[in-house]
Amino acid sequence: MLDDADDMHPLFQGAPKSTEFRKLRKRIVRHTREAIEQYGMIEPGGKWLVCLSGGKDSYTLLAVLYELKWRGLLPVELLACNLDQGQPGFPATVLPEFLETRQVPHRIEYQDTYSVVMDKVPQGRTFCALCSRLRRGILYRIAREEGCTAVVLGHHRDDILETFFMNLFHGGRLATMPPKLLNEEGDLFVYRPLAHVAEADCERFAQAMNYPIIPCDLCGSQDGLQRQQVKQILDGWEANSPGRRQVMFRSLMNARPSHLLDPKLFDFTGLMRTKSEQFDVDSAPPDLRD
Repeated sequence: MLDDADDMHPLFQGAPKSTEFRKLRKRIVRHTREAIEQYGMIEPGGKWLVCLSGGKDSYTLLAVLYELKWRGLLPVELLACNLDQGQPGFPATVLPEFLETRQVPHRIEYQDTYSVVMDKVPQGRTFCALCSRLRRGILYRIAREEGCTAVVLGHHRDDILETFFMNLFHGGRLATMPPKLLNEEGDLFVYRPLAHVAEADCERFAQAMNYPIIPCDLCGSQDGLQRQQVKQILDGWEANSPGRRQVMFRSLMNARPSHLLDPKLFDFTGLMRTKSEQFDVDSAPPDLRD
């Protein structure tokens, strides 16, 4: 995107002119473009439902996608969407006013899932799992009604890494949020273009742009979540060894099934020696010697 005010999308008007912010914006754009290309997110005639919660991540997602589209690097149609789930105190006018002022095509949907969650979830349990399932189903419906080919979410690198450790610690499996997923019905993709973007960069970007942030704690269910515990662990590791998060994230892109223990991913029983010579103890690695 050009920095001349006359050639700038209204979404970027008022952006800081500092060198630091320009570098931040370029880094986020670069990482997003890499993810879009690496995971094959662009398809001819695509239309994306960009889910906007009002948090720092979804604002960053919307902005960077429009920058790429403005540059001619994202040949898809974008439709922003906010789902008002009926939480008490939700500022219902913030996002419509933000999107209208910045000339962003959008759809605002109201569905009172908050009452459903409050009724179904036992006292003392967190609401997030059920809330997420209900929200995803509604977004799929909206995407179909609008003729969209993909639902686009604002999960970033740290979300993906935290989900991996939550599955590791609590789910007993090696899995995380994939950057590209096909829904169970097979008619919609789910994309996470910010998969390579650090949470800290999203936070700095949203603050610099002075976006009207809506907190994700209106339901009061966020305290003590397993995700917060995992985040604290990762924060500690990062403080002791800066750059640790990125190293761990790279490991998710460098899986070696033959060096794990899942026989469904690697045929251990079918593994055969290529040579029949007698095993030479002297040449064996130290950990295999008697």
